[in-house]
This record gives sequence, C-alpha cells and structure tokens, in this order.
Amino acid sequence: MVHIDNVVMNVKDARRATDFWSRALGYRPAADGLPVLVPPDGVGPRLVMDETDRTHIDLYTANAQEQRAEIERLISLGARRVPDWEYPPGAGFVVLEDTEGNVFCVLNADS
Repeated sequence: MVHIDNVVMNVKDARRATDFWSRALGYRPAADGLPVLVPPDGVGPRLVMDETDRTHIDLYTANAQEQRAEIERLISLGARRVPDWEYPPGAGFVVLEDTEGNVFCVLNADS
C-alpha cells in the first residue's frame, strides 16, 4: 500500500526553514546533513526543504509492480498524469496531479 514518505516544501532559505520546522515540530535533522527533518520517534513522513522544487508529497511503493498498480488506482480516483513533465534518465517516480491540480510523486522504493 502506498504511504507518505516525504513532504517536500519549497523554501527560499533551506537552513532557516529547517531550523524553524525542527523547533516547531520537534523533528531532528537527518544524519546526512541535508535539509531534511525526521520525526523524533522515526515514525511518519520526513520534511524536505527544497529551494528549487515545488511543494508536494512523495508517496512510496514497495516495488515497480505496486507503483504501477497505485498509479492506476489513483488515476481511477481522479488523479491525472502531469503532461509534458521532464523526467531525468532512470527516474523511479511518476508525477501526478490530484483533483485540485496539486502535484505529487509516486515513487518506487526499489529504484
């Protein structure tokens, strides 16, 4: 089953946003030093501060087969593929829009 793994937030200053959200939510910085915050108990979605990407959520699936099935299920619920999205080579994600036009990604955890 698909689950939220990341909430990607578009920010102007990743360091400032990481500091604010870590204090606001009690999240701690990821061990790799990236502008990523993890829940204090390790349960729940990570917050990713990104100065170049749009605000969106990342939904994770266990493998390519589950990814395909979840994409089709989400489309049957009213989501749609984002036309003309430019994917990098070997992308393990598909970009969809919800019924309100908000983008989100469905990722294959195996990729």
